[in-house]
Amino acid sequence: MALKATILKATLNIADMDRHYYADHQLTIAQHPSENDERMMIRLLAFALNANDNLEFTKGLSTDDEPELWQKSLSDEIELWIELGLPDESRLRKACNRARQVILYAYGGRAVPLWLEKHHSKLSRFKNLTIIELPSESTDSLAKLAERNMNYQVTIQDGEVSFSNEDALANITPAPLFP
Repeated sequence: MALKATILKATLNIADMDRHYYADHQLTIAQHPSENDERMMIRLLAFALNANDNLEFTKGLSTDDEPELWQKSLSDEIELWIELGLPDESRLRKACNRARQVILYAYGGRAVPLWLEKHHSKLSRFKNLTIIELPSESTDSLAKLAERNMNYQVTIQDGEVSFSNEDALANITPAPLFP
């Protein structure tokens, strides 16, 4: 018998001073049985960094031809495609061909520079691709904030992100890797 996804609720109170975006988002997240807390919280982080009214979670891990998050236009064109982790180059090529802009939030500690070195020459041809590294210490502390019902204040200023709830704080400094 297949395991079912765990349904989580999150409220993000976002104050993004870099983009002058201030809003509250009530989110429902399906955490796939194979998805750990770190990856799920990175999805929330990616949402916060790109938040707007049209950004939405997709089926994610259970669907090969969809990203983790996307933003579509009113005519159903993909404006933004967001990936997580260290995907195969062919997946990023497909994303770059389908979307106006693609952002990869790469995480995995020491594996990130090795992955980038291996794929850099093939990825350099994509002008609509941005790769941002999330340091493993930061994603570890972010994972510790995971709960079934979450309420976070997210502040983004000068490229730094702080996620906080009543009990804890996680600071993340995303590092641009590409272009």
